[in-house]
Amino acid sequence: MTVSVETGRCVAVADDDAGFREFVAEALRFDGFDVVELADGAELFDYLAAVHMGRRPRPYLVISDVRMPGFDGLEILDLVRQSGAGTPVVLVTAAGDAPTQDEALRLGAAALVRKPVGLQDLLQVVQRHAGA
Repeated sequence: MTVSVETGRCVAVADDDAGFREFVAEALRFDGFDVVELADGAELFDYLAAVHMGRRPRPYLVISDVRMPGFDGLEILDLVRQSGAGTPVVLVTAAGDAPTQDEALRLGAAALVRKPVGLQDLLQVVQRHAGA
């Protein structure tokens, strides 16, 4: 887990593809966001549990890959929704099949973005849902 919190505008980015995760995190930092990088669903779950206990800053937004070890993005989305935190969750997936999309919408995803995603497109989604 890589945590960098200075501006108070925190985005949690969870993806088991380190190259994609680092690319997104760097772009978000350049755009003025603090970023918490998480290597998989288990790390994201642990981070969100620490947020719930007041040990970590609450993210304005969570960006999560759908298919990851530990917890997948849909499970994380459901946990965030059940917690009542109201944190928007943007799911990113290379497999944008209809059942995944339907489940993401049912669970209240802020957005479902398909890989490969253009950086400007992703930043627009983040800015729209992070209240930037």
